[in-house]
Amino acid sequence: MAVNPSKRRKLDHEIQEDSSNEAESEQVSRTKSARLSNHEDGALYSGGSYKSSLFKLQVDEMLAEVKPNYEKRLSFISDELHKLKGLIESIGDRDPLSVQDAMKAFKPYNITIPFPDPKPSPDAAYKLSYARPSKINISGSFATKTMIKSDSTISIDMIVTMPSSIFQDKDYLNYRYFYKRAYYLACIAAGLQAGESKLEYEYKNGNKLHPILVLNSKSKHGHVAEIHILLAAPEGLFAESKLRPERNSIRSKETKDSESFASVPTPFYNASLRSDCCVESYLKLLHGSSKQSSAFKDSCILGRIWLRQRGFGSSLAGGGFGTFEWSALIALLLRTGGPQKRALLSSGYSSYQIFKAVLHFLSTTDLLKRPLVLETDLLVSKLGLPMIYDGQRGHNIMYKMTPWSYDLLRQEATTTSKMLNDSTFDYFEPTFIIRTDHLLHRFDCIVRLEVPESEVTKTLCDAVSGTRNFSLRLYNVLKEGLMDRVTLIHLRETVPERWPLKSPSTTENQQDLVISVIFNPANVDRLVDHGPSAEDKKAAAKFQKFWGEKAELRRFKDGSILESLVWPAGSSYSTFQNIVTFLIGRHFGPNAIASLEFVGEAFSKALPTCLTSGQLFEALRQAFQKLERDIRNLEDLPLQLRQLSATSPSLRNSSIYPPSFSNLRPLADPADVVIQFEGSGRWPDDIEAIQRTKIAFLLKIGSCLEETNEEIISRIGLENDGQALQNCAFLDIFYPSGASFRLRIQNDREQTLLERQIKGIVEDHTARTDAVAALANYKRLFVHVPLLTQSIATHCTRFPLLSPTIRLVKMWFDRHLLSEHFSEEFIELLAAHVFLHPMPWNAPSSAMTGFLRVLLFLSRWDWRLVPLIVDFTGTMTSSDVATINTRLEAWRKVDPSMNRTVLFAATNHDTTGTAFTSNGPTKVAAARMTALARSACKIVKEHGISLDYKTVFATSLDDYDFVIHINPKHSKTFKELSASKQFKNLEVQSNADLELVGLDSVDTYVHEIQDRYGETVIFFRSKTGTVVAGLWNPQYGPRSFKVNLSYATRPLAVGDDQEIVGIDKSTMLAEISRIGGDMIVKIEVR
Repeated sequence: MAVNPSKRRKLDHEIQEDSSNEAESEQVSRTKSARLSNHEDGALYSGGSYKSSLFKLQVDEMLAEVKPNYEKRLSFISDELHKLKGLIESIGDRDPLSVQDAMKAFKPYNITIPFPDPKPSPDAAYKLSYARPSKINISGSFATKTMIKSDSTISIDMIVTMPSSIFQDKDYLNYRYFYKRAYYLACIAAGLQAGESKLEYEYKNGNKLHPILVLNSKSKHGHVAEIHILLAAPEGLFAESKLRPERNSIRSKETKDSESFASVPTPFYNASLRSDCCVESYLKLLHGSSKQSSAFKDSCILGRIWLRQRGFGSSLAGGGFGTFEWSALIALLLRTGGPQKRALLSSGYSSYQIFKAVLHFLSTTDLLKRPLVLETDLLVSKLGLPMIYDGQRGHNIMYKMTPWSYDLLRQEATTTSKMLNDSTFDYFEPTFIIRTDHLLHRFDCIVRLEVPESEVTKTLCDAVSGTRNFSLRLYNVLKEGLMDRVTLIHLRETVPERWPLKSPSTTENQQDLVISVIFNPANVDRLVDHGPSAEDKKAAAKFQKFWGEKAELRRFKDGSILESLVWPAGSSYSTFQNIVTFLIGRHFGPNAIASLEFVGEAFSKALPTCLTSGQLFEALRQAFQKLERDIRNLEDLPLQLRQLSATSPSLRNSSIYPPSFSNLRPLADPADVVIQFEGSGRWPDDIEAIQRTKIAFLLKIGSCLEETNEEIISRIGLENDGQALQNCAFLDIFYPSGASFRLRIQNDREQTLLERQIKGIVEDHTARTDAVAALANYKRLFVHVPLLTQSIATHCTRFPLLSPTIRLVKMWFDRHLLSEHFSEEFIELLAAHVFLHPMPWNAPSSAMTGFLRVLLFLSRWDWRLVPLIVDFTGTMTSSDVATINTRLEAWRKVDPSMNRTVLFAATNHDTTGTAFTSNGPTKVAAARMTALARSACKIVKEHGISLDYKTVFATSLDDYDFVIHINPKHSKTFKELSASKQFKNLEVQSNADLELVGLDSVDTYVHEIQDRYGETVIFFRSKTGTVVAGLWNPQYGPRSFKVNLSYATRPLAVGDDQEIVGIDKSTMLAEISRIGGDMIVKIEVR
């Protein structure tokens, strides 16, 4: 989708900030139309630094709008910070106390010391004390001036550096440092408790080794700010060599094999301690980088926006990679990281170049397999975790990341890098504006699992929580067991909450774990898994140990004997569910299975059948191939067949209800087919004569087919009565299998004659209008629809989930009574758009994600200014996109009220953009589509993984002026379902059955009342339902009486020599009821 630069944007930003993220209310706008200040600057950015000058303008405006006014909005914070600093410095020293005495000393203050688990022993030999801080600094984005506006509360980090005098050399072992740290924090809380501000405990970034104090402050103008009081250790307090990732810092007296226990690394514990020791060093590093590179601050802001739109943060629950990690990585790469230890990033780069280079670095560097060690020659062991080891500070800045959060970060970085390297489309919005972290938009299946209590309370060698340890084990099991069925597995833990000073620190209770996966569509429904060969004894034994009784030895057709797994047949979701259930049951016990809940399959079940698209449409596709063979084999036709093109949704895998037929029950809707013959000069030069010639040609085809196969039945049909320039005949062909086809003949000469006639008509406006309509109908029916059918069918093979996505989207339009206003081809383009232009995600891997992303697109699409563009072949250029945008602008200038064309949907086959939208929708229907899509997205956002899919399809009839209820017996869907439920021995195919093929009485009725009253009533209907709703056209309100009014009226009032009349609604409704006859159950007037 192209972006119009004159339209305002709004940044989606409902996401929890990191504990160090300060922000105000925010609104990022879409770039205004503007010119670059000079030609040289524009050429520079267009040439290499930026994708285009437009992209530069968008980024510049976004940066200008997200930066807060520090003097205006944050000036009140400075006084609060000075006041708080003085209070902390005035807190008196406390003599050394034992753990037990220290706990007793705080009882009068009603304060609990936030000791981490395991709690310290009351009889521990070491003492806890408090002394005046050695330093108090302001850190975070407030200090570096890299804040952005946000709806969340402004937060400021105050760093209190504890004095070295209260620590001993061995305090880095066995949590002693963290116990003293917790005591120090409680002393500060006691000293500040008498103030007016509210104080609470919180875990910094969710790390239970790092409790902090949160103080709420409010200005006179109502601005609220949170001041986070963080503790830091003096630089050099503990030797860096003792806290390297491969070292052990937690020793246990109860462990019998103490040497073995001491050899187990504690990387998380060590990094948590090192992070306290490096606070001041990193503050100096960031300040130095802002002086080294003028673009450093802006590149940090760009990264901050990019991370938050994707749900990343410095917290453990946020993935462990947030604003600080992004800024520190840039600062380090400005100094090193390149060949021969040179800087990877140049200080002369623009903010966009730095941003793009960091994304490229993240996407192309596998930090799990090759840890990055900077500014040191130290060899760091691989611990199965991502690592960027800052040798100068002895710290892994990615220590809070997990394998799954790192995989997700790399995937997002890779996707964004592709967007930024694409010169055809404008991807500013997908890069910085659109939120991508909603589970139902990002993942194909979500599994909720209750963490067993035994796992939560389990004693661990490292300081990670029991839930995190269980998550790591679960991830490894799922990674090995699901193999290539999924491309990504992600786990999300519960975010720890704040707690009051008087309460004990929050302990881990039994909690839910959310497992999210992205399917590999090619392999997710595979029923047989091949393991190692029986000859590989070691690998076979490992396979058997992992899978247990499920593993079995099998001989295959190629003679190989392999360990194998066989899963029961079913849908993709059921196969995935069977595997996950088995894996968790085998490796974590039957109790873990009881709490499993799978989310995502419901949308697939909403479709009429859960079979794969290939199975659903294969029978009709084979019947079409037989039709083509039969026609090509006809010898008595006067012209040689050139091409037979499918144009029916059923032949491109996109009809809501799959084609159902048998030898006793014919296909209810014949599949449309266009037949084209080799050129010939024997065709007449008159359009009307061509239409009559087509009838003779179709009769000849029918008789020839019946002669070759006596069981084939053919019948001629007429259409477009009164439209002499348009196609007037078709041929219905019925096969004994029940397949039925509707043939229409294409003649290229028609287009030439119509174009010539349009150019020749000057004065006769009616004749010109008829010719223009006939040409548009010809191109749509004989040119654009066959091309679309071929493209959709091809991409349904390329993307197996495209077909169910199209069907779900069509069902959504139909359930909301919009299917009469939007062509099926346009709806298919909407679904194809999210597969061919899926940014900021990859192509959907499930019907749920495809469907919900279409709704998200509709909720955001400003169709007044932005065209829908679908590139089926990937060959469109930026100039092609510019041409389409220019054409839309021209349409809006010619028709600003959008009375002719409302939606503009272009493809690489049709750059006019009106092939499938020239006949609708109206502005009212288009606005209704947008409103319903926004409402659906709101429901999805509010309910999350608890969403009931039925609420998305449920529509309200309260907005309509009247509702016509149709007898279900006349509904085409009702007839098809009734027929399918008949006993086979009662089914008898007769000529009467063939007469009803292609007939939809409700559709005929709606078109009848539409032709009569479409000027004054806007009708809405469901093609598969039993309701027709209507809105009185507001343009035909009360007015003065005129003799030539084109609709029935009745007097409303008498004014000054004028009679005011309005629509005679009761008479119209009575006539609408009369036309429907016994088809109408009732008409409900609102």
